[in-house]
Amino acid sequence: MTLFARRPWTRWFVPVLVALALTAGVSGITALTANAGDKLAPRTAAQLLVDAQQARVQGLSGTIVQNADLGLPSLPGVGGTGSSDLSSMVSGSHTLRFWYAGPNRVRLSLLGSLGESDVVRNGHDLWIWSSKDKTASHRTVPLGKQPAPSIASGSPVTPQQAAQQALKAITPSTSVSTVGTSTVAGRSAYELLLRPRDSGSLVGSVRIAIDGKTHVPTRVQVFARGSRAPAFEVAFTQFDPSTPDASLFRFNPPPDTKVTESGSGPSTGSSPRTAPKLHQGAPSGSHTTHVVGTGWTSVLVTDAPTGKAGGATAGSGSLATALGALPKVSGAWGSGHLLQGTLFSALLTDNGKLVVGAVPPEKLYAALGR
Repeated sequence: MTLFARRPWTRWFVPVLVALALTAGVSGITALTANAGDKLAPRTAAQLLVDAQQARVQGLSGTIVQNADLGLPSLPGVGGTGSSDLSSMVSGSHTLRFWYAGPNRVRLSLLGSLGESDVVRNGHDLWIWSSKDKTASHRTVPLGKQPAPSIASGSPVTPQQAAQQALKAITPSTSVSTVGTSTVAGRSAYELLLRPRDSGSLVGSVRIAIDGKTHVPTRVQVFARGSRAPAFEVAFTQFDPSTPDASLFRFNPPPDTKVTESGSGPSTGSSPRTAPKLHQGAPSGSHTTHVVGTGWTSVLVTDAPTGKAGGATAGSGSLATALGALPKVSGAWGSGHLLQGTLFSALLTDNGKLVVGAVPPEKLYAALGR
């Protein structure tokens, strides 16, 4: 499989960091080479980019640790170290187990202190299970259409997914070089360094470790400008490039589990989850999403996921609800609620607009003014 296949899901917080800020892409590749000493042969940054984008494996498994310290205030229903809730992966530290045996056999387990949540793809069957809630949802999907399971929070949960977002576009907005080698999950890896050319971005740099043998990205670190510690990191701590046993992808709901079948309602009285509705305060057909600016300082302006103008009714885990609990700000553009982290800013306006970027708040206000 190509590990950089486009993923079909994007939601809030960490995707804001990666899907929005890092879609600036990479170019301006320098002539520096990775000096790997006796372990790995030197590779240029251009060679490593090709290696990573063309990496193909028949199977792999391992343990992944994700750490997110985005400088966010405490928000209701958001984040939580050690939680097994899939929506908690916007902050704190989380441990996952990952198995891959082709695009139609993928399993991801979020291990919490009081339970676990699994996303399992086995052929046509896609399961999402929570041991804490004793619930499971099941739906049938076409073969080959979903190369990896999705997580409710939208956070990149494997180094491959995070690296994909950083490398999926090539533009002059980023300089790329190599910074030698490192050891990830006990294996030698090259390291790519991405730096935004625009100093107006809150992102200072991104480091991507690429396994020396398989060329699979095994660690991604994102640093805020001026910081020496990563604000976001996802990395393998154990990595096995062999194909997992087929039995790992067979899922049978444990007894007393409430199962929801997609499109047919729950089998034991539970209610199927539905996606939040987009803002409906504007006239029919006026829903807009656009990007102001380019590269690392681009700002996304879209309608907030809400059921009425100015409201935040998309659920306690949504960005709209979280922002609605924050202090208000105002200006010539209007008024709203602001969230400012170390890597991005987000604004929910009172007229139902969501504005997000890896930039200071002033650039969000300017985007609304335009």
